Amino acid sequence: MTTFMSKYSAHCYALMRFVAGFLFMWHGCQKLFGFPIGMPPGVPPFITYVAGPIELIGGILIMIGLFTHWAAFITSGQMAFAYWIGHGTKALLPLQNNGELAALYCFVFLFIAAQGGGIWSVDSLRNGGSIKVPAR
Repeated sequence: MTTFMSKYSAHCYALMRFVAGFLFMWHGCQKLFGFPIGMPPGVPPFITYVAGPIELIGGILIMIGLFTHWAAFITSGQMAFAYWIGHGTKALLPLQNNGELAALYCFVFLFIAAQGGGIWSVDSLRNGGSIKVPAR
């Protein structure tokens, strides 16, 4: 028996991967280029010059689905590090330490690292797949 929306799971996963990568990419743009909004004052250079490229390049790779396993694994690790170093020292729970976004990105990227590019990805094309939307 088919459950509600289960036949669209691959499509929903592809959309989630694309949107997560797209949103993450903008954090890198903010850190490296001050666009679309500038960085708050007092941000350590380490955050700008190490986290920025990982977020920008990792976000783009996840969004297009290229080297997805590795890009998502590295960005998941970065978000785990960001949570424990930037937020976890303030309080334990994400609601208390404003680390909800870092925790959520960490586990979304961990899931993407385990799943790979899926449909609508460059990885799929590289492996002989198709990027077309399947007929119903």
